Amino acid sequence: MGGPLGIGGGLIMLVLALIFGPDVISNGSDGTAGGDVGAGLSPADSAREEPMVQFVSFVLDDVQKTWAEAFQSAGQAYRPATMVLFRNGTQSGCGVGQAAMGPFYCPLDEKVYIDLGFFNELDRRFGAPGDFAQAYVMAHELGHHVQHLLGTDAKMREMQQSNPRSANELSVRLELQADCYAGVWANSAAKRDKLSTGDVEEGLGAASAVGDDRIQSQTRGGVNPESFTHGSAQQRAEWFNRGLQSGSAQACNTI
Repeated sequence: MGGPLGIGGGLIMLVLALIFGPDVISNGSDGTAGGDVGAGLSPADSAREEPMVQFVSFVLDDVQKTWAEAFQSAGQAYRPATMVLFRNGTQSGCGVGQAAMGPFYCPLDEKVYIDLGFFNELDRRFGAPGDFAQAYVMAHELGHHVQHLLGTDAKMREMQQSNPRSANELSVRLELQADCYAGVWANSAAKRDKLSTGDVEEGLGAASAVGDDRIQSQTRGGVNPESFTHGSAQQRAEWFNRGLQSGSAQACNTI
């Protein structure tokens, strides 16, 4: 990605309690940058985590500014999400978050949770290296926050309750919309010269790498489309690309 990396205006919480003790480190307490990232950690621990915290903060800030502008243009107010970085596990408003769960968004506390080790997994296990692959993951999770603010997730839950047999299909549609929203942000970043050569390919590669068929093939040795909850590799790449090419949230309607 192009552009300078630095601590942005979004709120980042770095939770390393399971390794370094019960400290919770945040950049400020009101949604703005401030405070000492890594306070309570040893100098070596803090230095090791700082580049990732800076990168995540930059992406978080940029994605949320993009959506704040889009909401403002539509006459609506955007309420920023918080991103929580953790190691191994942490408590969330939706229960205990564990590394094995992968990144997730909790609508009850409006926070995105990402285990710091996931980005290494994205490279080594899923074959999706690069900083833009990581940015795609964050933009996807923030896409769920956009859905929450718009009431899309609540609508989806109502549809699942009224038609349980369609629960997986509806889940896939929600996830593909979040992929499309990630593409909408990527379109904005490209227009502002924030992307570097190869970034789009990294994003498409990451979207494909976390397709249900890819993951099931790796973990189960077979594929069962009826059990998909996020979409196939092809679907995820296609919907990310739809948002990327259109730059419009209206192009992302799946529910």
